[in-house]
Amino acid sequence: MDKRQIIDTNFDTAKADMKTTDFIDDDIVLYDDAKKIPLPKEPRRTTFIFVGLCTAGTASYTIDTENVVVRKNDIVIISERRVTENYTASPDLECIGMFMSMNFYYETIRNVSDISAMLIFSRTTPEVSVSEKEARMFTDYFRILQSKTADTSNPFRRKVVQALVLAMFYDLNAIIHHMETRGHSKRPRADIIFTEFIRLVEANFKSERRVSWYAEQMCITPKYLAETVKQVSRRTPNEWIDNYVTLELRLRLKNSSKSIKEIATDMHFPNQSFLGKYFKEHVGLSPSSYRKEQSRHRRN
Repeated sequence: MDKRQIIDTNFDTAKADMKTTDFIDDDIVLYDDAKKIPLPKEPRRTTFIFVGLCTAGTASYTIDTENVVVRKNDIVIISERRVTENYTASPDLECIGMFMSMNFYYETIRNVSDISAMLIFSRTTPEVSVSEKEARMFTDYFRILQSKTADTSNPFRRKVVQALVLAMFYDLNAIIHHMETRGHSKRPRADIIFTEFIRLVEANFKSERRVSWYAEQMCITPKYLAETVKQVSRRTPNEWIDNYVTLELRLRLKNSSKSIKEIATDMHFPNQSFLGKYFKEHVGLSPSSYRKEQSRHRRN
C-alpha cells in the first residue's frame, strides 16, 4: 500500500456517496443502485460493518492489501477498521447492500450467542459465493428492510429493522457454518482463538473485565491472547471488553429505570463512583449526563 492518506468512511460519507434516503439516523444505511456510487480514488477505512450482494457484473478491490474479486451471487462482508482501495467495477455491475454502525450491530446481537462468527469469518473470507436460492433470500431480506426503514410512521421502526437484521444474520451464519463443516474453509489457529475469546467476552463481560481471566479460561498467556486478538481484529482484548461493557451501560442508562447505583451493582463495578469514572473515560459523558441527553432525544 502506498502512502496516500487513508480516509475514514463514516455515515455522512456513505449517505452522501449513495444519495439514498433509506437510512435510520447513523445506525443503518441501505442502497440498491451501484451506478450512483462514485468509485473512491483514495484508500478508505471502514468505521462500520458492510454487508452486500452482487446481483450482476463484477467488481474488484483490495482489502488490507489482499485482492478481492466479486461476481454475481457473491455476498460481501466487510467489518470495521478494514482498509479498501484500488476499486474497479464492470459497466453492468449491480448490487444491493447495507452499512450499519458498530453500536447498532452490537445492540442488535446483544444477548445472542454465535452471531459474532460472521464477522470473524469475514476477516479471512471477505466474499462468499452463494446459491441462487440463498441470493434470493438475501434479496428478500433487503427489500423488506427497505420497506420497513422507509416507514417513518411506525414508532417501532428501529426495533423492527433490528429484528429483521438479526434474522438475516442467523441465515448468513448458517451459510457460513455449512461452508466450514464441509471443509471449504480451513480456519487458522489465530481465528479460532479470537472466536473463543469473543464468545467468552459475550458470556462474561458483565462480571469479568480482566484480560488475564480470559487468557486463563483459554489456557494461554495474556501476552499471547493480546497478540493474537490484535493480529486478527486490529483491536486489543481490552478494547473488545470495553466495547461490550460501554454498550451495555449505554443501553441500561437509556432504557432502564434503575438507578446508576443499581446498574453499577448489576455490572459488578465496586461502586457508583467507579462506574462513573469508567463511563466518562470511554464515552466522554458522566452516566447522569448521558441519561439526560437520551431522555431529551426521546422527547424530540
